[in-house]
Formats: sequence, C-alpha cells, structure tokens
Amino acid sequence: MIFARYAVAAALCAATSTAFIAPKVGHGLSSVTSSQRVASPLMAATLSAPETEETETPNSMRPPIDYVWEDVSAQLVDAFGYSQAEVDKYAEDVDSDKEALMKIYKALQLARGFENACNQQYMQGKIRGFMHLDNGQESIPAFVDYAIKNGDKKYSYYREHTHAIASGVDPGEIMAELFMKETGSCKGAGGSMHIFDKPTYFQGGWALVSEQLPYAAGAAKSILLDRKLALSDDENFEKQDVAPPADDDRISIVFVGEGGAQNGRTAELLNSAAKDNLPLLLIVIDNGRAINTFTGDVATNGKVYEQGKHYGVPGLMVDGQDAADVAKGGKAVVDYIRSGKGPAILQVHTYRFNGHSPADPEHERGRKDEKAWARVDQDPIKKFEDKYTANGVFTEDELKAAKKEILADVKAAVKFADESPMPPVELAKELEYPDAPDTDYNTKPAPAHADAVNARTISPEQMDTITAHIDGLREKAKAGEISIGDAINLAIHEEMLRDPTTTIHAEDLQAGSSYDIPKLTQQTYGKIRAADEIIDEGHFIGKALGEGMNGYRPIVELMNTNFGIFGMAELSSAGNTYATTGGQFDMPMTIVGAGGTAPNQALGAEHSQPFHAYVMGIPGLKICTASSPHAAYGITKSMIRDNGPCFLFAPVKMMKEAKGKLDLDVCAPLNKATLLHEASAESVAAGNAVTVLTYLHGVKEAQLVIDEIMEEGFDIDLIELTSLKPLDMDTIRTSLERTNKVAILDESTKTGGVGATVS
Repeated sequence: MIFARYAVAAALCAATSTAFIAPKVGHGLSSVTSSQRVASPLMAATLSAPETEETETPNSMRPPIDYVWEDVSAQLVDAFGYSQAEVDKYAEDVDSDKEALMKIYKALQLARGFENACNQQYMQGKIRGFMHLDNGQESIPAFVDYAIKNGDKKYSYYREHTHAIASGVDPGEIMAELFMKETGSCKGAGGSMHIFDKPTYFQGGWALVSEQLPYAAGAAKSILLDRKLALSDDENFEKQDVAPPADDDRISIVFVGEGGAQNGRTAELLNSAAKDNLPLLLIVIDNGRAINTFTGDVATNGKVYEQGKHYGVPGLMVDGQDAADVAKGGKAVVDYIRSGKGPAILQVHTYRFNGHSPADPEHERGRKDEKAWARVDQDPIKKFEDKYTANGVFTEDELKAAKKEILADVKAAVKFADESPMPPVELAKELEYPDAPDTDYNTKPAPAHADAVNARTISPEQMDTITAHIDGLREKAKAGEISIGDAINLAIHEEMLRDPTTTIHAEDLQAGSSYDIPKLTQQTYGKIRAADEIIDEGHFIGKALGEGMNGYRPIVELMNTNFGIFGMAELSSAGNTYATTGGQFDMPMTIVGAGGTAPNQALGAEHSQPFHAYVMGIPGLKICTASSPHAAYGITKSMIRDNGPCFLFAPVKMMKEAKGKLDLDVCAPLNKATLLHEASAESVAAGNAVTVLTYLHGVKEAQLVIDEIMEEGFDIDLIELTSLKPLDMDTIRTSLERTNKVAILDESTKTGGVGATVS
C-alpha cells in the first residue's frame, strides 16, 4: 500500500508538470504529443523537449477557444467602451515590458511548483483531509499577481492556494496551514480549503460552492461605506476617523468556477452589484467541469460572462492558455471597475489538469482523456515559454534561472512547514468565541469618532426626527408600555448612533418590516447603512458576513426567523469564521427576528419551524431568546456590541402583545438564564417544588398557570432559557439542587431540540 501511494504521487506530480513541451504537429484537437515523466515532483516546467511520439487524439468534449489578442481587444471595445488606442496601450504595457512578463512567468511557475509540492506532501501523509489543486489554471493567479492590489478584498473558494499566493500571502505560511501547523496563515485551524490572511485582505477560502459570492458583495459594500462615512483601517485593521484617499480605487474580487456560477447566487450577486454600483469583479474560472461532470451536461448557458447583460454588467472572455492576454484583458476589466463604472465579469477559459481532489476516481464521461490531452496541448506555461523564447524576449537560460529561483522558494516553503510546531491543544477553546461568554458589554467603550461621523452623515432634520422617536420609545419603556418589537427597535437605534459602523439589512425595511424592528433606520442613516434587501435571507446574511469581515457591525432582521433556513450555509460560515481564520477575523453580526411555534395558532408548518434548535449545533454562534421587552432590549444591545455572530429569537405571537418596562441603557448578559419565579422554601421542604425550564411562548404559558399550581399546594422555579447557547447550566443546577425535579416545556423537536440538549 505504501509503495502504491508513492507510485501514485510520482505519477500525478510528473503528469502535472509541463513535461509535454514538444512542438505541436497539428493544431487544436488534431494531434497531441506525449513525453517522458519529469523526475522531480517539484518540477514546474521543462524548457528542453524530451523525445516524443505521436498519439491518437482523444475525443475531448470541450475544444479550445484559441483566442488571439484581437478577439479580446474587440470585446473590450464593444462591451466596455474602450477606444482602440486604450486597448492597444494595455497590450503594449505587457508586451513591451520585460519585467512585467517575467513577473507573469514567475507567478505561473510559483503556482505550478507550489501545487506539485502540495501533491507530494499529501501523498506522504503530511497534508491530510481534503485538498484541491489548481494545475493548468495558472494564468488566473498570474493575472491576480499582475493586476490586483494589496488593499483589494479577495474571496476565493476551496481551490485557493494559488490565489492566496498571488495575493501576497506568504507561501510558507500557506504550506504550514496545509500541514496544520501553528505557523500557518490560520494557525492550522483552516487547512487547505480555508486560507485567510488579514494583512493582504485575502478573505477565504470558502468550501460551500458559491457561498463566497454574497460575502464579496458585502466586502464591496464595505468599501462604499468607508467612502461614505469617511473611515479607513488603521494598522490594526480597526476603523479610524480618517477618510480613504481621494484616489481610493479598491475593489472586491470573487472567484468561482463555471459550474458554481450556475448557482442562483450568481444572479443575486449581479443584481445586487448592479443595483448598488459595487466595485466588484467576478472571476469565472471556466475549466468545463463541475467537479468532474461536463458542465454542458447540467448547464444550458456556459457563457457566464454574458449573464451580466440583463443587469448592465459587462463581461469579457479570455483564453487561459495565454497568460499574457489574461493579464492584459483582466487589467482592462479591473481598471473599468476601479474607475467607478460598476461591477464586471472576467471569464477565463482553461483546463484543470488534475481531478477534483487527489481522492477523485475521475469516472465521469471523457474526463481522463480530456485531462491527458490538456496536459500536452493546453499548458499555459509551455505556451508562454514557446511564445517568448521564439520572439526573442527571453532566452531559455533566463527562464530556467527564473524557474530555479521559484522552485527554491517552494522548497523553502515546504521546509518551513515541516519544521514548524503543531498548534497548542488550548487553541480550540481559545477560538470558540471572539468575546468570552461572560463579557460585560456595559464596559465596552463607544468609538471615539461616533459623534463626528453622525454629524457628517445625518442631517439636523434627520437627527431631530430620530431623537424624538427614541425619546417617545423611552417614555413608553418607563411607563411599562413598550412592546418587544419596539424595545428591539429602540436598542438598534441607540446602538447605531453609538457606533456608526453598525449597519442593518432587512426585507421591507423602509416600512419597518412586520414588527417595527427596523423602523426609521433607512430614513435616518440612509440606504448605505440601512439596506432593503431582496427576498432571499441567504443573500443578505451573506452580504452582512462580508461587511462583518471588513470592520462593520451588521444587524440582520428576519421578518420570521424560520426564513433563515434559506441562509443556513451563510449562518454556518458566520459561526465558524473566527475559529477557521485562526482568530484573525471577528464576525460582529447580530441576527434578530420573531420565531417559535406559537400554541393554538395556525401559523402554517413553514412558519412554525424550531429554527432555534436547528442552529444550536453551529460552532461559534451565541443564541438567546427573549419573551419580554426587558430581555429583548438588553440582549439586543449586548449582541450588537459582541464581536461574534449572535442570534436573538423573539416569540412571534407576543411581539406586540407583551408589554413592560426596560432597564434603559443597560446591556444584558448573553450567557445567563433568568429565574422568573422562585418556588417557596415551604414547597421545596415538602418536596412539592419543580424546576420548569422553558423559553419563548412557553414562558407565557407557564406564567398563566403559576397561581393554579400554587393553589394545589405545589410551586415551581420558572427559569427562562434566555441563553440557549451557551447554556447556563449553573442556574439550572442551582435550581435542581433545591427541587430535584425538572419539567421542560420545550418549543422544539423531541429529539435534537433544546429539551433534548438540556436533558
């Protein structure tokens, strides 16, 4: 078995190097060449041709597009409005600049060499778990290295090693991350599919197909927020009261495969990006395979770059086999976005030389033949070498020297990873929450620049209106007449004024949604901070996640919390972000809404799901409930100040019915249950006391029968589970030590629910 494993490693590594460099005897699919294997698994490209023999051309289902620069140039003129002279300048900037060409070549070699090294280390057992290699698609990281800036926000998917390297992330730290070492970019907590690096704004590495699309939209929105609020990142990546420079041209970049681009999130992204004129580039890596399935088998329109036409978003198709043309055309697209003209699409037609992962059997129709042909005939490194040695720009010795330099860097990255220590065992617990469960949110200071930002973004008339609204709600609170919905609305306004980096997303936001939770937010803070959203919770939870990674504190109001089912992927990733990134990225997101399964109410099955139980298993997520205005107000304020993702559930049929007083300006703990009624000492002594655990509508039901229970000679400790996660076991234990009996009035499923968790 060991011999077989090493044999597979040698075969894969050799096959993924560009050993197939003999001149073509034909064009396109008419012929292919084969060659001997390269000896070293770290070899990236070979400049001297070994002996070859002709082989029969496999029936590739996906022929090359064989674009020349004129094909790209015409698109830039027609779709992007460039003049021919401007397009010619983009070509000249690359073709006449030997340094730029060498930069592209080194990026190609680094991508190939690094992935070959990853494959070798995987087969040796030093890299474990899932891993996805990028061989054959090197023109994309070469373009990123050439055209993308450090301050640009970058969002990739699970095949992201080379994207991270091209974005400036240290190769040694990436390799160490794959080795699960403490020196990795995420301290070993992310692994192959989750590379993150705060200094280079490389923000993933996301493993659920297409989930990264709305995150990148949120990141693009954060750039607009910076400009509108006149804020920027300080050296610790915290918002400071310093406006971005006048020439701020940052953009957000998101990578997706053409298979993933068929996901509905793409249409939502294009709609959102066009509507808000987001500075966003969608890079479609078109290798013709959705995992291994031929994309044409499952998708009618493979021309993703044309899908933006419905939204006024231009697109460009380039041939990934010509890395220089990808860089030229891609730079023109990037500059279009940087100029403020809005989002754009760049589709790169390419071939992936390896299977989906090293464990991939590649049984899908035509995949093995296509892969073998592509390695020989569609190698971007081989094409670059042939083109630029033939025209005299480089000698073979120059390219060999560059390759040698790059392979030395790859070898050093492997050595660094190999010699690095494993993470300490305490790391997992340290990465559970950004803020400890027992945090006192009353002691957190407000941003020093709050008043200044409010003064320049909220007009005197708007401030007068919202101040009067807040004063009215506070008077209701003092009189004991405020509802749950109004209490949450009051907390939101107080926190949005206290911290101008707080934003809010909701459906029907302008109208106040169903329970007035976001009432007057857009009218006060504008559309930039208070966004009406399309009817897809996953989309705007995802956008909130992108804002949260970039210095903002988004609130998401769900009209009904059960609609959050549409956003399970995004909620899961929000909960995992802090841990997965090794503690680099906080996720200060607050999700709030009405939910639960109201007794004796015909809400319908889909409006009556115990969604609170569904999300309890998500790591890193704090979950609370509030059956009273008092609890809703204090918990909301604390959640908005928390640096991690929090979810507040309020009882759907009590949002306007329940009234009460508030402890104004006081934040509530997020880790404590609430003892609402304590059994008498006499009932405890007589053995007639019971601990009752409940939450949401169960609180009202229990309170309605307390007098009746007491009349019969019994009593209860009524505990409201205001904190579902983490559970306050101390309060529960203290009560049970008195009563020795427990009844759970649960508003979830019998198995896998809250009661099942407690018991």
